[in-house]
Formats: sequence, structure tokens, C-alpha cells
Amino acid sequence: MPLFHSVAEKDVTRAIVSSFLRQFEQYADSDVIIVGAGPSGLVAGKELAARRLKVLIVERNNYLGGGFWIGGYLMNKVTLRAPAETMLDELGVPYEEAVEGLYVADGPHACSKLIAAACDAGVKFANMTIFDDIVLREGNRVAGVVVNWTPIAALPREITCVDPVALEAKVVIDATGHDACVVRRLEERGLTRTVGFGAMWVEMSEDLVVEHTGEVHPGLVVAGMAVSTTYGLPRMGPTFGAMLLSGKRAAEVVMGILEGITVA
Repeated sequence: MPLFHSVAEKDVTRAIVSSFLRQFEQYADSDVIIVGAGPSGLVAGKELAARRLKVLIVERNNYLGGGFWIGGYLMNKVTLRAPAETMLDELGVPYEEAVEGLYVADGPHACSKLIAAACDAGVKFANMTIFDDIVLREGNRVAGVVVNWTPIAALPREITCVDPVALEAKVVIDATGHDACVVRRLEERGLTRTVGFGAMWVEMSEDLVVEHTGEVHPGLVVAGMAVSTTYGLPRMGPTFGAMLLSGKRAAEVVMGILEGITVA
């Protein structure tokens, strides 16, 4: 007697297609779209979805978590400085104290817990989806993103005449790391200006990244390492406390925008 229930191949195909298209149609209009599924984007998404907002995270890779999986130098340990270990406590991730105020955890454990927490909160993902452009409305307010399949960008132009599609949102978060892809699209149109990230200085960078996390242009909030590129801050290297706390800060800023108040 077979172990598994009898199902035809066409039923498998229909299940994938119908589920994907139903979600994609629903999230063509979201409360918040986050570009980049690294630690700052995941934390921001988790916080916002927990407040019952409709949140879609767009990720160009087939995996989520960015550098949070592998930490520094291809060694899968991640470091965080106090008080960021409270985020590990919140996620239920074990860690040890390396020196006073510096904590180390297993990257795969921390990253998978953060992804699971975002999913549990209700975040939806569009991975293998690359950011292409922005949607602008009255007063050049950012009102969404233009995306395409990631493999399209890797193929020769002459055989990939595939127009991208647009996704609308009340607020967009740029969590694309040092690339700062969304902010740079605004810069190309003369609507903002990036400075480029500076040399590494962990102690200075982490405080400044969290401090500068905020609305960089109407409808666009910048978080994580994209903050460094936007404002010319020192790079922080393989320590992740500021990325996690920047995600929290970005969520607070978004809530303020949606409620019509300014978050200091």
C-alpha cells in the first residue's frame, strides 16, 4: 500500500501557480514594501506585520537573511554589542559573551529564527525578485516599486525584453545594504543625494546608523547599511546589533508616517 496520498502532476502545478498568483495579486497593493531581506529588513517587517500591517519583502536572491547567515569572513558566527543581545533574547537565540558587552551567536540559528519570526508575524516574501525602479506620485512621493524576475537581469538584453511590473505601497523601506538601491534611484532623478559609506569604525557606525534611520524622502525610509551609504557613515563590519535595532527604528518611523506623526 502506498505511503503517500495519490495526487496528479497537474494538481501539483495548479497548487503552486494558484497560491503564488493569489498572494502576488493581494500584495500588489501593500501597506509597506521592504526592499531587501537582510536583518534590518526582516526586523522591520516582523515589527510592522505584528501590528497587522500588510508587509511584502522583495529579495533579489533565492535565500533570505543577507549576511546574517554567515557573519564575517565566511565564518558563520555573528557578533552583537549590548544592548542588541535583547533581540536575541526576544527571538530565543542562544549566545555567549565574548568580552564584556560583546556577544556571539551562531549565524544560521539567529538568521533562521529571525526569518521564522517574520513569517509568524505575517510577512510575505517575493524572492528571486529584483528591484528595478520606483513609483512616484504627487510631489514625487514614493508610492511603490518596480520589480522584475532576478534571472532577467542576468541574461543578454537582446533576449530579455521583459517589462517589469509595479507594486504599490503606502511606504517603502530601503534595506538593500550598502547598495542603497532605492535611494540611488531617487538620486538618479535628482531627488536626493547619497554620500557613500566610509571606512570601518564599529563603535561610531552602530550608533550613527540607528540615529540616522528614518524617512529620507517622502514615502521612503532607509534602514540598515543603506543608512551608511546614504549619509556617508562609517561601515560597521560583521557586527549586527545596529542592523537589528535599525530595523526596529525603521518600523517605528513607518508607524509614525502612517499615523501622521513625526518620530523623533
